[in-house]
Amino acid sequence: MATAKPRRALASDNWAGVHPEIIAAISAANVAHAASYGEDAYTKSVVEKLRDALGADEVFLVFTGTGANVIGLESLARPHNAVICASTAHIHTSECGAAEKHIGCKLLPVPAPNGKITPERIGEHLHHLGNEHHVQPSAVSISQATEYGTVYSPDEVRVIANFAHDHDMRLHMDGARLANAAASLGRPLNEMGRTLGVDVLTFGGTKNGALAAEAVVYFDKKLAKDFEYRRMQSMQLASKMRFIAAQFDALFTDDLWLRSATHANRMAALLGEQLARIPGITLTQKVEANEVFAVFPREHVARLQEELWFQVWNEATAEVRLVASFDTTTDDVTTFVQKVRECLTQ
Repeated sequence: MATAKPRRALASDNWAGVHPEIIAAISAANVAHAASYGEDAYTKSVVEKLRDALGADEVFLVFTGTGANVIGLESLARPHNAVICASTAHIHTSECGAAEKHIGCKLLPVPAPNGKITPERIGEHLHHLGNEHHVQPSAVSISQATEYGTVYSPDEVRVIANFAHDHDMRLHMDGARLANAAASLGRPLNEMGRTLGVDVLTFGGTKNGALAAEAVVYFDKKLAKDFEYRRMQSMQLASKMRFIAAQFDALFTDDLWLRSATHANRMAALLGEQLARIPGITLTQKVEANEVFAVFPREHVARLQEELWFQVWNEATAEVRLVASFDTTTDDVTTFVQKVRECLTQ
C-alpha cells in the first residue's frame, strides 16, 4: 500500500513535531519507576535548574499554555478584578474565554496594531477605581513575543511594569514564544523577567520543540501561595511529571531552547525577505521572531490554501500568518515562496 508523502507546513509552530533531543530525553526518563506528581528527585532537580536559568523564585510545571496562563493570572486577579491586555492577546482571542470562565475576572483589551500595548492605552482603562459597580483592574498581561511576531524591547517591558506597579497592578507575561523573543534580542532568559519587573511568567516549551511542556514562573514568592492546590483544581497537575521535566531538561541542555528558537527566527526572516520581493504581497509587520504576517491578493488565497497550509489571520484584509519552527528548512521556505510566486503569476 502506497504511503502518502508527509506534508510540511508553515501554519504554526504547534504543527511541528517534537525535537529529536527531546524525544531522546523522554525515552531516557522512561526507565524503572519514579514517584508521581512531581515528587521524584529528577523533576525536583529540573525545577531547580529552571529557577536558576530564569532567575525565578518558584517554577511549576504544567502541560498546556492555556492552563499556564489561567493559573498564572489567577494569582493576580479575583472575580471582581480585570486584566488589561492587547486586543490580539492569546488570552483574549484564542483561549475560548478560559480566564474569564475559570477566574471569573474580566479581560479588558486595548488596541494593539503591532501586537504591543503602551502605558497610555493601559491608562484608558484606569477609571472608576474604587467604584463597586465596575471591575477593578489588578493586572496587565503582555505577550513576548507578541501574537503579531513582534518583540518588546527590555525598556518597553520595564516601562509597562513600572506603570502597572505604580497603579497597584501586577504584570503577567505570556511567554509561549519567549525563547524566540530572547533569541531575537540576544538576551539570556534570566534578563527577560525579574529584572524588567515581570511578576508572573508563563514560559512555553511546546512551541519550541517540546511535546506538552509549559511552566508557570513566579518572581515574587508570595504570589505562588496555594499554587499547588490551584494547579490540581485546574487539572494541570501531571501524574507522570518526570516526562514534562525531561523535556525542559533537554531544552536547557547545550542551549537547545536557544538553538531551536534562533533557527526558527532565521527561517522566518528568510521567508519574509523572499515574500517581500513578490509583487502584490505586502508584509504587515516587521519580522522579529518566528512569525511572518503578510497581505496576499485575496483572489489567490483559496487556491494557495489547496496546496499550502497556512492561517488567514484577518479575513477582512486577506492578511495571512506564517510560522517557522525548529525544523523548518530552507527548502520549506523556497518551496513555499516558489508556489506562491507561480500562483500569483498564472
